[in-house]
Amino acid sequence: MLNAVCLEVRNFFDRNQPKIFGDIVISDGAITNADFLLDIQENQYFRIVGSVFNDGVYQYTDKLELTDEVFNGAIWLMAVPKDFLVLVAEISDWQQKNGGVDSQAMSPFTSESFGGYSYSKAAGSSSSNGNAGTWQAAYATRLNAYRRIRI
Repeated sequence: MLNAVCLEVRNFFDRNQPKIFGDIVISDGAITNADFLLDIQENQYFRIVGSVFNDGVYQYTDKLELTDEVFNGAIWLMAVPKDFLVLVAEISDWQQKNGGVDSQAMSPFTSESFGGYSYSKAAGSSSSNGNAGTWQAAYATRLNAYRRIRI
């Protein structure tokens, strides 16, 4: 979910963090390039770019389970604020509760009735134009503080 939220706000929190460009080797599920290993700290987040199998955001631990490959790309070390990680956890919980096609939040209708049952959504609980509510819409205001104009 962290990767999806970073993509949404166009911010990978790479400020003043090293970026490694070139041939990247992933062997036995771990990155084996010495340059990368000199700069990263345990539990630090990083982004892989240009990979066929491993593009995305990961947390560096001794139990990385990446798919083995050699590629020419980049690894960006990240400095993700704790409050952003808390927000991502909230978004993940919201998505688990409301993200399914059978959830009321995903319904494109503001009200429904059938078989003696009816309900109406509160104002602002669905997006306009018949689109279903999404985590992007539900958290847009709180995500704005982290948005970047460019990546």
